[in-house]
Amino acid sequence: MKKFLNRFLANRGAAAGTFLLLIVIAVGASASVLYEESPWMMVAQPLIKPFTDPAYILGTDMLGRDIAAGLAYGARVSLMIGVISTLVAVFVGILVGALAGYYGKWVDDALMRATEFFQTVPQLAMAMVLVAIFKPSLYSIVGAIAMVSWPPVARLVRAEFMTLKTREFVQAAVVIGQRPSRIILTQILPNTASPIIVTASLMTATAILTESALSFLGLGDRNLMSWGYMIGAARTMLRESQWMSLWPGLAIMLTVLAINLIGEGLNDALNPQLRKRGA
Repeated sequence: MKKFLNRFLANRGAAAGTFLLLIVIAVGASASVLYEESPWMMVAQPLIKPFTDPAYILGTDMLGRDIAAGLAYGARVSLMIGVISTLVAVFVGILVGALAGYYGKWVDDALMRATEFFQTVPQLAMAMVLVAIFKPSLYSIVGAIAMVSWPPVARLVRAEFMTLKTREFVQAAVVIGQRPSRIILTQILPNTASPIIVTASLMTATAILTESALSFLGLGDRNLMSWGYMIGAARTMLRESQWMSLWPGLAIMLTVLAINLIGEGLNDALNPQLRKRGA
């Protein structure tokens, strides 16, 4: 574990990304402490410019809502949806990929045809349709993003399983009579953890972008403040009050950048070739 952390932190981009992401997590976690009033509340005069009023350092929007409060609560929503939808997508992808890769034959054909079907439809378009069908809510957004995100994980896991199931340690487990479920869970799956972790970190960034796009288009949860909603609400004021779109846009960019840097750092730290060089 110590060697892994040293390799990970040796990557300056990964270290910077971790620092940025920790700030976003801290702001989101403490949003209700920093801003006791709801981010939907009209708390001041509309269109206060940034850095002109210490009480509203990032300014207010056209309804007099505190933009900083919206960013803080939006961080919570974006991270929650990104992480939960990624966990669901990874679970489904591992299940489909493991069964397809281990059993092969007709099981592989059937599962891969289903996977290809989901990959033929653009992710954002399918997510929009699913959210619209089930009405915009936290659950429908998480479910829609998970539904369009699992195919790459399934293909990755399938490829890993097809390679690993021919190895000697797996064949030995078969010979001694271990059940397929035990072989999958204890012999093969742990050896596929590294690429899955890296892929999951990058999927989280994509999920945040997808949620922001859905909220921008008016398909977000109306009870939750999000960065995408803030940009969408500010598009009619883009010429007069550019800061209303600037701050949530920067928040999305920096968060996605931080997660991508962390993903690259994990890839370097978990890379077997790099481990051998460092040994």
